[in-house]
Amino acid sequence: MEALLASFGLVFLAELGDKSMLLAMAFAARYRPWPVIAGIAIAAFAMLGAAVLLGAALGAALPERALAIGGGLLFLGFGLWTLLDDDDEDEESTSVGSRSVLFGVTLAFLVAEFGDKTMLATVTLASTQPALPTWLGAGAGMTAASAIAVVLAMLAGHRLPERTVRIVAAAAFLVFGLVLLVEGIRG
Repeated sequence: MEALLASFGLVFLAELGDKSMLLAMAFAARYRPWPVIAGIAIAAFAMLGAAVLLGAALGAALPERALAIGGGLLFLGFGLWTLLDDDDEDEESTSVGSRSVLFGVTLAFLVAEFGDKTMLATVTLASTQPALPTWLGAGAGMTAASAIAVVLAMLAGHRLPERTVRIVAAAAFLVFGLVLLVEGIRG
């Protein structure tokens, strides 16, 4: 249960203010919410499943202390990346290019999130936590954060405090990074 909650919370917070929220809002402005949310969920669980498998393989191959120190440093890096990331790409220019909204959203999210800090954070978390709860928590966290973006897009339009949300997500990464680093150094 601890791995499920930790991965849910970490990914949920990491996704707040991320480009995937902007992408979810852009799709929600054009299409009905359920196909958008379903496409996001399919992409999240597929991509983060691969991340968990990679993380579990790394966890089996590397010593726990090295993983904790490396993971802590990665999370600190993710926190700084989140604080400094000022990606002003126009996410609304993303075209679905398909008859199916579900397929288009799924494909767009797979491309947008591949190699993103959320995927890398999930790899790191899965290297020290049980795979199944980490995967379920991470997938649910990404889906929940994106679903909130869809609802907010429907309610509030395009006026969200993106900077504040980004700072909260960065703080979560920094706290997780420091905790992992201290655990790794203490042994």
